[in-house]
Amino acid sequence: MIRFYFHPTPNPLKVALFLEEAGLPYEVVPVDTRKGEQHDPAFRAINPNGKLPAIVDTDGPGGAPARVFDSSAILIYLAEKTGAFLGRPQDRPEMLSWLFFIATGLGPYSGQAVHFQLMAPEKPAYAVNRYRREAERHYAILDARLDGRPFLLGDDYTILDMSAWGWIERAKAVLPGSEEPLAAYPHIARWHAAVSARPAAARARLVGSGHAFKQEMDEETQRALFPSNYSAA
Repeated sequence: MIRFYFHPTPNPLKVALFLEEAGLPYEVVPVDTRKGEQHDPAFRAINPNGKLPAIVDTDGPGGAPARVFDSSAILIYLAEKTGAFLGRPQDRPEMLSWLFFIATGLGPYSGQAVHFQLMAPEKPAYAVNRYRREAERHYAILDARLDGRPFLLGDDYTILDMSAWGWIERAKAVLPGSEEPLAAYPHIARWHAAVSARPAAARARLVGSGHAFKQEMDEETQRALFPSNYSAA
């Protein structure tokens, strides 16, 4: 059984898609980051970084429970555990390269673009421009990669597609100002539609929908999400 620590944001969504695709039995454990539940000692024992997602595999290596945190680490772990969605062995160098492109480029720059354009109390022009332009640059790289390929690794649907899908699902927040933010990226748009049409994607979008996660962006939320902005005193 996989205990899946979840909040409805892009990185947990990637793992939800894998779990639904693989048909692994899992239990959703909601962690409401706007209430600061990611800072609870019990969760910090699972992910010292206090971020979502995280999992505990009750049947880990040797039959012992195993914790895994960070969405890329979880995707690799689960793919290796199930022997699914890793692509061909000869494609592993490309798979790892693109997975970490998403982990260190597309994901964090998209997240900062969302933060400074939509969430920051003040929106400094330099930061808004910096992260918006970098997000657009990463989208352009991804779009070029998908030119002539049905999926990021080629013909095989893999954890790369699940990882990128989690963030491309939020394109309207990453690139606000247009009803069709993928219009400038036709290959991403075609690929996103194909992944989204998969039955597992529809189920992944519903994960956690029965839990009433906090929606307000009040001071409690600001302190919970961005504690480094506040004095420890």
